[in-house]
Amino acid sequence: MNSRISAIIAGIGVASLLSFSVAAGTLDDVKKRGVVRCVVTTGLAGFAYPDKSGVWKGFDVDFCRATAAAVLGDANKIKAVTSTGKTRFTKLNAGEGDVLWRNTTITFSRDNGVPLRFHGVNYYDGQGFIVKKKLGVKSAKELNGASICIQTGTTTELNLADYFKTNGMKYEAVPIETNDEARQNYVAGRCDAYTTDASGLAATRSTLTDPKNHIILPEIISKEPLGPATRHGDDQWSDIVTWVLNATITAEELGVTSKNVDQMKSSKNLEILRLLGVNELSGRKKLGLSKDWAYNIIKSVGNYGEIFERNVGVNTPLALKRGLNQLWNKGGLQYSPPFR
Repeated sequence: MNSRISAIIAGIGVASLLSFSVAAGTLDDVKKRGVVRCVVTTGLAGFAYPDKSGVWKGFDVDFCRATAAAVLGDANKIKAVTSTGKTRFTKLNAGEGDVLWRNTTITFSRDNGVPLRFHGVNYYDGQGFIVKKKLGVKSAKELNGASICIQTGTTTELNLADYFKTNGMKYEAVPIETNDEARQNYVAGRCDAYTTDASGLAATRSTLTDPKNHIILPEIISKEPLGPATRHGDDQWSDIVTWVLNATITAEELGVTSKNVDQMKSSKNLEILRLLGVNELSGRKKLGLSKDWAYNIIKSVGNYGEIFERNVGVNTPLALKRGLNQLWNKGGLQYSPPFR
């Protein structure tokens, strides 16, 4: 090792070098391994959970599958790397996962301090509260003095403290690590209420034996834009994850579904032809994927609307309406840059 290299190492630090070596070349690593490793939750109905056969399913898992479809041409070549609110960033930055698809809020400090690189919002959410109907509570402002279950290592801790301080109320925090632990404590009466993202509350309620006896209070006390993240230091992999999400949104906007995607290859719409790889698109080769990568996503996983409705929509146990997650031209916030 010459003196110049030694100086470089001394200047940037060994830890930084190790972090960079983990991040750089993720696409090559994934192709060599033959599996996309996604950091997900330990289990959240509708979003990421193992079925009776141990196969992981859900909204976030489908985006993991979409990543595998784009990169490897096979949506089933994934590995779920489970994590708590405390361990998710550590596992990603340590190289245990390739991408984080896990109901995670995008914040300034996470983007710059952890650090992570976020790639758009796949679910617009907000923090709420769930209580047992028998308590007779109709509003979060009636929770003064209540004991509240809250996951540690999440934005909900700070949001809860801010909300109660602003409204001149007090509470007793009951810290928990996972959603399953929160559910158990809440059902057992160890806390009067449970607070997390409204989607997570709907997921928790759907797993209870008597969901109708539990109320999600009307107040939404925060903005929680949830989205995928990768490590700093690998722009190509970051671009891939960004455009995997964009492809699902664009497909829905253009009316391309898993059922009609083959017929759409004959469309006269040039945006559709660019999306599906029929027409050449500038910069496609630099992405490092086959020209039909977006076609593979849509064919095997579906567009954004299909993913949403299949996992968490109104006809599922979670019964979530699209709301802010509707397309921009239908009154929502979901919006993708153009494929051109």
